[in-house]
Amino acid sequence: MEQKLGVLGGMGPQATQVFYQFVLDRTDAARDQDHLPTLILSDTQIPDRTQAILSGNTEALYRRLRDDAKLLERYGCTAIAIPCNTSHCFVDRLQGEVGVPILHMIRETARVLAGQGKRRAGILATDGTLRMGLYQRECAAAGLEAVSPDPDTQRLVMSIIYDEIKQGETGSREKFAHIDRAVRAAGCDCAVLACTELSVFATHHPLPPFYLDAMAVLAQRAVAACGYPLRTI
Repeated sequence: MEQKLGVLGGMGPQATQVFYQFVLDRTDAARDQDHLPTLILSDTQIPDRTQAILSGNTEALYRRLRDDAKLLERYGCTAIAIPCNTSHCFVDRLQGEVGVPILHMIRETARVLAGQGKRRAGILATDGTLRMGLYQRECAAAGLEAVSPDPDTQRLVMSIIYDEIKQGETGSREKFAHIDRAVRAAGCDCAVLACTELSVFATHHPLPPFYLDAMAVLAQRAVAACGYPLRTI
């Protein structure tokens, strides 16, 4: 059976575009036909994930994610990637209603950190992701400690995500420098770009190996899960 990757995207659309480039970059291909067939659904009308989680009104969001995942399944996708960390609050529930594997970005990222011998990871994510303990749970299962930023630093993280990247800006290096200092001062031996808008930020402002990009982990896992050869980058 031909493998086909389904991308449940639009959260945000720019992050979806960057994710597909990550997939292309990580595929060892010499011609068009060597690349992984991919169906991208950029559903920009999915309700804001953090707003839904913080308000407790998540059912409309879940139903939209479920319907999109089922659509990708109907169109022959053999694996689904969701390049949005906060949406992973619903992935295990979605998996119960979809017959093809949904790749778990957060779980895979925790495994990569554990494989690197990391012990204390700073989590740069939305308020919704932190509130739901998504990284805390998966990191604990992998033998790691997930550290949330202090409130002032978290406000800067949210500002880069919502006030800058989601509005088409490249993001403030000055704000990120403050975030970097705070994470390192907290004794972290690594940090995770745990929001796909921060993955977009890193395409404009390359970051040192101290930072692991969860969306890059998802892209690599997607290529491998569909049986395509990986390119080392």
